[in-house]
Amino acid sequence: MGSSPQIGSTVKDFTLPGGALTGETFERRDYTLSAARGRAVVLAFYPGDNTTVCTKQLCSYSSGMETFGELDAEVWGISPQGVDSHESFARAHGLRMPLLADTGREIARAYGVAAPGIGVRRAVFLIGPDGVLRWKHVALLGATFQSLDTLTEHLSGIKNV
Repeated sequence: MGSSPQIGSTVKDFTLPGGALTGETFERRDYTLSAARGRAVVLAFYPGDNTTVCTKQLCSYSSGMETFGELDAEVWGISPQGVDSHESFARAHGLRMPLLADTGREIARAYGVAAPGIGVRRAVFLIGPDGVLRWKHVALLGATFQSLDTLTEHLSGIKNV
C-alpha cells in the first residue's frame, strides 16, 4: 500500500472513465478531478460492485444526494471494476452518483488504498473546492463504512472554511 495524501495538501489530478445513472440512462464519460474545482468532492473508494457492504454504503450515499448537493459537494464512487459492471450495479440499486473505473488501480495506489487480495481498501477522502484534502478515513478491514451523517458533518466544516 502506497502513502496516502496528507490532510492540507493539494491532491493530484486524475481522470477515470465512469458513468452515472440519470433517470433510465447510464451516461458514460471521463471524470477529471480538477474539473470539479469550486465544489467539494467525496471520493468513496470501495472494493467491489454488488458486494454486501459496498451496496449498503453506496445506497446510503445515493439516498443522501440532496444533502450532498445542499453542501455543494459531489460524490464519486471508485472501484477496480469496469464501467459495464458499474452500470449493472447502478441500475440494480438505483445509485445516483458517478461510479468510476480504476481497473489498473493507479488512483487507488496514488491514494494509498490499493490492497493485496481485496484490490482496494474502503476509504473516503473529502477534497475541498480548492483541491485540498480536508479529511480522510481509510478502513483497516472494510466491514463498515463512514456514515452519511459523518460525511455531512465534515463537509459542513469544509463549507464554513
